[in-house]
This record gives sequence, structure tokens and C-alpha cells, in this order.
Amino acid sequence: MTEPAPPSGKTSSFGFRDVDAREKVRLVRGVFDSVASNYDLMNDLMSAGVHRLWKDAAAAKLNPRPGETILDVAGGTGDMARRYARMARQAQERRGGSDASVIVLDYNAEMIMAGVNKGGEPEMSWSVGDAMALPLPDASVDAYSISFGIRNVADVPQALREARRVLRPGGRFLCLEFSRPIAGPIRKAYDAWSFHAIPRIGEWVAKDRDSYQYLVESIRRFPDQPTFKGMIEAAGFSRVSVTNLSGGVAAIHFGWAI
Repeated sequence: MTEPAPPSGKTSSFGFRDVDAREKVRLVRGVFDSVASNYDLMNDLMSAGVHRLWKDAAAAKLNPRPGETILDVAGGTGDMARRYARMARQAQERRGGSDASVIVLDYNAEMIMAGVNKGGEPEMSWSVGDAMALPLPDASVDAYSISFGIRNVADVPQALREARRVLRPGGRFLCLEFSRPIAGPIRKAYDAWSFHAIPRIGEWVAKDRDSYQYLVESIRRFPDQPTFKGMIEAAGFSRVSVTNLSGGVAAIHFGWAI
């Protein structure tokens, strides 16, 4: 796979550090090479299983339909894609139509292999690719989603422009991502949990404290809900909405390619 090449001299955040954007690509790949085999278990431990409810809410918001082509970027082990495939099939059984196509795309081959080994649904296909340079034609998909992955991209505005490019007119964009708790007490409790507990859990379970320290720091560096909403609008999306989950610990950003 060809390495993506953000512009020379452009910086991007890697946790609390600012690094060359091209270096971030390499560093993030190393993180997910390391965490791939324990990724789903760690998600359960870090969120006490609440991430499953967030993903259910996001899938319901995307509302997969029979016959659609759905692109799940940073799809990793396929958690969201399995939801999309099952929901589209259930809708097909109710009202007919052709099979949906759900493409799982991730930059990290180790994550894709972990998902393949976990098993998929008949509608799913797997691909290694770059969110900043999607290997798809213009206006070729009906829905685009990225869940807990956009903050790991070296050039977020470029990834958003790519999402807009591949969506057909009337297509749907959805991003599920950790965000900014809207109440002070929730923010303090979440900071205490994430900065103190999550790296320790990573050390005990995955034998990798540093990768989980990065993941926690990357959440803190990610733009808050209004700022990210503005970035989505700047990429060409309309009617962008924000739905806070668990008091803003995570948020769904949703927009239309119209």
C-alpha cells in the first residue's frame, strides 16, 4: 500500500505533541498495529460497554437501506459495518429490494485482519485504504461513516473533503467520535477516568500503556462539537447536526451531501 503524503511542512497532533503530518501517519499505524488484537476487548473495558450503545445510536441515525453502498472508513474490526449490514437486510426483508454493499476500509492492515478473523456479514467487503485519498470514484456511495477514527487522521479537512467527494447527491455523512462533555462535573469525572485508568488498563490487558496514553491524549486534542461542525460544513456538507451522547463524552455529527 502506498503511503499517503500530506503536504511537506504541515503539522498534525499526535496526542499532546505536534508532529509532521507525514510522521503522524507512521506513528498512528504503529499504535494500531500494537492494539489490533485487543481492540474490541479494550473498548469494552474502557467504556464499560457503553460504546455499544453509542454505536447502536449511530447506526440507527445512518439508517442503512436495501441496495445502498455504504462506506465505513476507519472501519477497523467491523463493528459498525456489521450493524449496517444487518439493519439493511432487516429492511430488505420487510420491503424488498436488492442487497446492500458495506465496504469496510481501514488504513491499518492489522485491524482489517482482526476484523476478517472475527467474521462478517454477506454484505460486507474489506479493504485497506487511506481516508485522505479514498480509492473510490466520485459520487459512488450512498452513505459514509467514520467512527472513532477521524481524530487519528493526519489531515482532517482533507478526509472530510474526500468524504464529500465520494458521496452521491443526497448522500449521508456520519461521524461518531469522542467529544467534549458539556457539563463540568462530567468533564472532570471523565478526565480522571481516562487519564488515570485507561493507560493502566492498556498496560495490564494489552501490555501497551503508551498506545492507550496516545488515544486518551488524542481525544483531548480533538475539536469540540461546534468547531468540528464548522469543519464539516466547510467541506461542503449541508444541514449538519450534532447529537451528544452520555453528556457529550461522545457525539454524532451528521450531514447531507446536497
